[in-house]
Amino acid sequence: MQRRTSERRARIEDLVRYLCSPECAGRAPDTPGGIAARMRLVDEFRAIGAAPGGTDGYLQPVPDCGANVLAEVPGRGPFAERTIVVAAHYDHLGATADDCVFWGADDNAAAVAILVEVGRELVALGRPGRRVILAAYDGEEMPHFLHGTMGSMYHVANPTAPLASIDMMVCMDLCGHAIGPASFPSEVRNSLFVFGAELSSGAGELVDGATIAGGVYPRRADLDVLPPLSDYYAFRQAGVPVLFLSCGRWQHYHQPTDTPDRLDYDKIVSTVEYLAGLVQLLRERPEAPAPFDTDARDDLATIASLRALARHLAPRVPAVSLAALQLESLAAAAARGPLSAEQRQQIAWMIAGLEEALA
Repeated sequence: MQRRTSERRARIEDLVRYLCSPECAGRAPDTPGGIAARMRLVDEFRAIGAAPGGTDGYLQPVPDCGANVLAEVPGRGPFAERTIVVAAHYDHLGATADDCVFWGADDNAAAVAILVEVGRELVALGRPGRRVILAAYDGEEMPHFLHGTMGSMYHVANPTAPLASIDMMVCMDLCGHAIGPASFPSEVRNSLFVFGAELSSGAGELVDGATIAGGVYPRRADLDVLPPLSDYYAFRQAGVPVLFLSCGRWQHYHQPTDTPDRLDYDKIVSTVEYLAGLVQLLRERPEAPAPFDTDARDDLATIASLRALARHLAPRVPAVSLAALQLESLAAAAARGPLSAEQRQQIAWMIAGLEEALA
């Protein structure tokens, strides 16, 4: 087991370092660096034994942007015609005219490496369940974000599997860093936020059930405490259940300092192990099609996650004690029924403040 973990970590680090190398030069769409990253991902998907999933082999060209890299793990068994999409964008901000490179290790090379390793695990295990589309999207960053040239939006508009067959889209963004300084406890540093489970009844139990002792700590939260942030958006708008995995923004977000040496590779390996288990649970889920309620909220899960973090942070960040008192009041209110818009805004402010404090 230790050797297997060591080999996985070595593969992840090798891929991250390549995607953050001068050859890829920030991975801006359809630049020589973006094309180099794209072709490396084709090689990665081919090497793990995943089938081509694009309209042109492993590629789905995106007009006026670049190309998505798509692969498939075939379905098998009674849900073989149903679909799970697991995705991470591979583009980043590129380089400035004076050769300042935005390397994008956490945003989003780490998540792309997780995507490849989850695919590797699913192919190797060969267990029955839904088809899995492994999607490395181009054009998530500006100026493509939330426009038709955004890779995920183009994929939804030009699906490679019927949208009606997709029972979950799992999106990863900013999944490579530990949360907070090295002095913070593992319950904080190894937290992984999982947004959106409330949109599909039963998904929350799967998110919690995939937890591995000693691994990452999945912290469920309501997707609507966030503005649209990543590739899940187009799928949700199309009526597809989504999960969004992230460690949040940090001090190196969209900075040239977002480099491979600042990532937490042990946490990345643990995220692979957690996500591979979660995806398999989603593949075997008996509901088909999976339920979807775009207006669903889960105030209790959001508050529970924030309270758990507050307990660990209060001894180190005195200001958290005040937030903890507010959370107690909000928890009591949520136990009586849905929170008001004003109370949910309080939670959104707390999350934004927590992200800033831990950056």
